[in-house]
Amino acid sequence: MSSLRKATLWSGRLAVLSTVLFLSACAHPEAPGTIRDPYESRNRQIHEANKSLDRGVFRPVSTAYGKAVPRPVRSGVSNFASNLSLPGAMINSLLQFRPGDAVQNGTRFLINTTVGLGGILDPATRMGATKVDTDFGETLYVWGMREGAYVEFPVLGPMTERAMIGRAVDFAMNPLRPLANSEERNVMAGTGVLRGADARYENSDLVDSVLYESADSYAQSRQIYLDSRRHKLSRNQETDYFDPYEDPYEDPNAQ
Repeated sequence: MSSLRKATLWSGRLAVLSTVLFLSACAHPEAPGTIRDPYESRNRQIHEANKSLDRGVFRPVSTAYGKAVPRPVRSGVSNFASNLSLPGAMINSLLQFRPGDAVQNGTRFLINTTVGLGGILDPATRMGATKVDTDFGETLYVWGMREGAYVEFPVLGPMTERAMIGRAVDFAMNPLRPLANSEERNVMAGTGVLRGADARYENSDLVDSVLYESADSYAQSRQIYLDSRRHKLSRNQETDYFDPYEDPYEDPNAQ
């Protein structure tokens, strides 16, 4: 990649980051426990389309992948994809003023990339260097940007507006992408897809119960996403936790 092209890519990424910094500086925290869903009608339409896509494609593909590929192989692929996300997590930890998390993820990346054969194995966890899972959406949370409205996207599923911006910035700012050629980027994308298929297979009972057995799968998916995301961002602070098996329309007084 030429020096001019690299400079253009990074200048564009800095422009994205500067815009996000401006937006977060203008934001104010919102009350916890609220649900902002001004796009509910459209979200429900997309949710039904996503359910059809899951029923016709994602669930059968993930089931076939899970049954045909041994768990150690699937774990190796998922470990490899997870390892590729660590440099981005390190950058986000630094932006969140959490240098200890950045060091922990950096140590994990170094161990798993070398001793772990490029991240296929996970000796770092056994050595105490567990992954600190973070993203630019959490960085925006730390900076004080509001959660925004709840949005469901085709294929990608539930998100908030803040998480949506965070995902876009994470993709644009990934430090490994400029270093990879087209084939390597295809491998990165492919392992990410297989990691998602493995997660869908391993959590099939929970996902199926929410999507196909609840009274209102949209409302329950929304509640589960918002509560789990807020719980993650709170970093062990006291939060109300939502039971994913609880039907939000069930009468608590019914016997």
